[in-house]
Amino acid sequence: MTGATGTRLPLAVWALTRAVLLLCVLKVLTVPGPDVTSDVSAIYHGWYEVLRSGTYPVDDVTWQYPPAAALAVLSPALLPFLDYPSAFYVLVLLCDALVIGLLLYARRGPGRSGAGAWVWVAGVPLLGPTAYARYDLMVTAVAVAALLAGVRRPRVLGALAAFGALLKVWPVLLLVGTARGRAGRSAWTSAAAAAVTLAVLCAAALPGAFAFLSFQRDRGTEIESLGALVFHVARQFGWQGGVELRYGSMEFTGPYVPLVSTLAMGLTLLAFGWLLVWRLRARTFTVRTPADAAFTAVLLFTATSRVISPQYMLWLVGLSAVCLVFRGSRMVLPASLVLVATGVTLLEFPLGFAHVVASDGVGVGLLLLRNGLLVAATLTAGLRLWRETVPAGAGEALPGDRADGPRSRQPSRSAR
Repeated sequence: MTGATGTRLPLAVWALTRAVLLLCVLKVLTVPGPDVTSDVSAIYHGWYEVLRSGTYPVDDVTWQYPPAAALAVLSPALLPFLDYPSAFYVLVLLCDALVIGLLLYARRGPGRSGAGAWVWVAGVPLLGPTAYARYDLMVTAVAVAALLAGVRRPRVLGALAAFGALLKVWPVLLLVGTARGRAGRSAWTSAAAAAVTLAVLCAAALPGAFAFLSFQRDRGTEIESLGALVFHVARQFGWQGGVELRYGSMEFTGPYVPLVSTLAMGLTLLAFGWLLVWRLRARTFTVRTPADAAFTAVLLFTATSRVISPQYMLWLVGLSAVCLVFRGSRMVLPASLVLVATGVTLLEFPLGFAHVVASDGVGVGLLLLRNGLLVAATLTAGLRLWRETVPAGAGEALPGDRADGPRSRQPSRSAR
């Protein structure tokens, strides 16, 4: 399916599904479970008022975001004729439209595919109304734009990655797959310059720009994370812990929780150690490597994190969509696993969240399935990235070998 017909169908499905999402967050349609819009109407709106008063929310431990997040919270001021929640949802819709537009445009040309656009069309509504009730879709839009622009303009990739990192940290991982040589140096230099500039501007504009760092440090094990499964199961055998709302999310409290939180951070460090080894040994960089590496890196970060909030799935949907823009992508299976995990996440939150909080059979089963899918996607993506980019014998390559020369543009026979 090509041309206008190939564009109209995904746009039609996009429009239909997004209309349903808007009706849900505007409460025309009711979704069972907790009210997912309260973050916007209460928390974001409260931060909005504090930011307008001339400071970051330094007295609110639920403010755990880098300084540029203030731009997302303040953005509804662009639509003064709407109330705060409605303006926020409209802006998220516009970001959603930007992403589908970029993906449909990117599919043009040789070696490209429309599969990425379909991943985005399907993936966002699979998460349900939560997709529009958090600012993560805005951040994901920046990440998608960065990776697609980076194909030809590495400086733009770097600048947008830096902006995204100051919105919500994780987009810094977009830089991990940049090729060695001039293009990679341009991306990293641009990112460093943009990050410093934006950080200075944020700190100069309002006091408390980096207060979020101490709040993040004190977080524990959120009940939807991989590590939380230990306590969900332990509760069946008399573990004397509990669940409390702390730092803006439901966390386990009680014996051994600090130990599991520490182990989760250690696992994250090991994951990033693997990324470093991959980066040092990778020799075959193709046009799709930055997207594949970013997708793998964010999977590693998400799966090992002490916190896996439902909206994190949007990051993975967006990055997997970029991967599948490139025909012949090795990330089809991990992307498919992420889509299924996103659908399960809707069942877990908000539909079945009471079961998760209670650690009953339904709740534990949903978490086991969702987190198991994430682990499977992470391992599969990592293995495929390694095989695609690290030819046999790469460890014996000379330190001066370059991966951006003519021989690096096509995968070696051993990497296929």
